[in-house]
Amino acid sequence: MRRKPLIALNADYRGIRKDSAAYSYVAAGYYECLRRVGAVPIILPPLDEPGDIDAALERIDGVLLVGGLDLDPRRDGFMLHSSVRILDPRRETFDRTLIERVAVRRTPVFGIGVGMQLLNVSQGGNLFLHIPEDVPTALPHKDPQDPHHRHGLSVASGSLMERVYGDGEIRVNSFHHMAIDEVAPGFAVTARCPDGVIEAIESRQDGWFAFGTQFHPEADSASALDIRIFEEFVDGVKEARSALRMVA
Repeated sequence: MRRKPLIALNADYRGIRKDSAAYSYVAAGYYECLRRVGAVPIILPPLDEPGDIDAALERIDGVLLVGGLDLDPRRDGFMLHSSVRILDPRRETFDRTLIERVAVRRTPVFGIGVGMQLLNVSQGGNLFLHIPEDVPTALPHKDPQDPHHRHGLSVASGSLMERVYGDGEIRVNSFHHMAIDEVAPGFAVTARCPDGVIEAIESRQDGWFAFGTQFHPEADSASALDIRIFEEFVDGVKEARSALRMVA
């Protein structure tokens, strides 16, 4: 029987506190969705050595970059906005090294939330730091009182997003205040909110299956159709693995 794809997930991290030890954690929705569509999830802690990250990537077939708090804009040459709640520095350092190695190796990757933002920034794009200020005409993209807040989405024809949702109007969950501004070279926008805010990107580079969603298809607030995104990811990982075998 053919081996199920091994998909690595980056773990979140919380440092030591007076009342608890440091620990890593991952919301169960990410690995449960992967498991449901026939993959084996492997959780990576925030490794310090690039060589250790390469050793892990040699053994897996794809990477899922999970959501979380905000990227620190100072690492990309921007000012720190008062609305930004930055990731733990250890996690962010690991995440940035991980995506660098993923890009060099052309490992299949799916970024969700801040994972998509990291994918975009790592490849030369940038971000709006606070949608209400940077895009004042935008719809609300976060409602602290409603974790099930949703908005409409339009998808690009011929994209992975269209394969998942078709060409009709859809609605997705939304709880973010940062968003992609300039899209990285080699990537295309494949879904937008009606206000123009970017909600999905996909690689247009030969040999690299990479995409991201700003919304969270793994969350409790996701629709029943959203699991298809994980199916498309795992199918793409399988195709990439087969292509590598043919080259070898």
